[in-house]
This record gives sequence, structure tokens and C-alpha cells, in this order.
Amino acid sequence: MSTRTEHVKYYALAVLLPLLVLAGVTYGVGELILAWPTGEAGVSRALAADRTPLWNTLTDFGSSLSDTPYIVALTAIAAIAFRLMYGRWRESIFLIVAVWSQSLVFLAVTEVVGRHRPPVEHLDPAPPTSSFPSGHVSAAVAFYCGFALVLSTHLRNRALQVLVWVLGIAAPLAVAFSRLYRGMHFLTDITWGLLLGVVCVVVAARAILYRREGRAVARDSRPRVRPGAQSSMTP
Repeated sequence: MSTRTEHVKYYALAVLLPLLVLAGVTYGVGELILAWPTGEAGVSRALAADRTPLWNTLTDFGSSLSDTPYIVALTAIAAIAFRLMYGRWRESIFLIVAVWSQSLVFLAVTEVVGRHRPPVEHLDPAPPTSSFPSGHVSAAVAFYCGFALVLSTHLRNRALQVLVWVLGIAAPLAVAFSRLYRGMHFLTDITWGLLLGVVCVVVAARAILYRREGRAVARDSRPRVRPGAQSSMTP
């Protein structure tokens, strides 16, 4: 089997198959949510009733952390930076796959599920996609947590690692709360968005960032003995 065929098979099993399963599970969860009353509208109404100018401003910033143009631009900048910093493409490809895989799953499912947005005033323009799952939240997890994973892998200072992860986790949580507060998603939408982003980061990390090729290298570097060749050592 050629090396190219082996790579195609590997990524099909390590990336494509898990994403197909994830899309199927996401669709199933969305249909269950539509079939069973969740009572989440009460949470959205309570938040809308307690809105203040300060929190309106803060959540406007929080929601914008994961706007599509920003995520696309930040991913491109980070991919270039990782290539220059580490002298290889692995970290860059990992981040791109993590971000775009959640986007593909989201786009494949959201219109099929077709969940309406919460019955409150929407503080942001409603995108053409439906409410489930939250693409803003899943994209935030994929980018900010993926970014934190790359940096923490290369950092040796424990305090800096903790700081990177605090920021990497805080950003998606801020996006999640902001989207809920601003009436753009139900609680289950942002919850599944968080899970969707986490799974995509894990899948991309296992397949690309932490892929172990040591065994293959060891097999290739192992000395080969020709048939019939006699050992240089005598018994």
C-alpha cells in the first residue's frame, strides 16, 4: 500500500469518521430537543427581563469574540504564526482542522434541525442558520481552546500554561453567556455548542497534533538482513 493511500485511510478513520458520527449525534439530539418540551424559554425570558445597558455592552463584546470574520482571520493569523514559531505545519493544520470541522458539522445540521430562536427580543441580527446548535460557541471553543492547547504544549512554565488555559476557557464561556443573554440561543443550544467544539478539538488533536509516528520511523530505520546472509558473529 502506497504512503499516500495510507495517509488517506488514516485521516478518513481518524477525522472524517468521527465527524460523521458527531454530525449524526448532533442531529439526533436536535430532533429530541424539538420533540420534548425543555422549558428553556423561561430562562431566556428571565435574562431578557433583567437586561441592563452595561451588560448589553459587555455581552456585545463577548458575542463578537466569535463572529465569523474574526474567527476566520484569527485562525489564519495563528496558523501563520505557528508555522513561523515552530518551523512545521502540524500545529497550524491542527488548528485549521479543529475550527473548520466544527463549522462543517454545524452547517450540516443546523438547517436540517431548524430550531426557532428564543421568543425574546434579539439584540443581534439573527443569522440565516437556526438556533441549534450554537455555531458561535462551538467556533469559540475550537479556536480559543485549540490555540491554548498548542501554546500550553510548547510552554514549560506552569504558571503560563495555567494562564493560557484560563483565557482559552474563559473566552468560549463568555461567548456562550453572551449569546444566551442576547436572546440568540437557548441553554441547550450553547451547551451542545460547547460539546461540539470540545469534541472537534479532541479529534483534531488526536489525529494531527499528537499523532505518533515513532513506530513507523523505527520500522523504516531497522537494519534489513538479506536472505541467506550470515551473521558476522560466530557461536
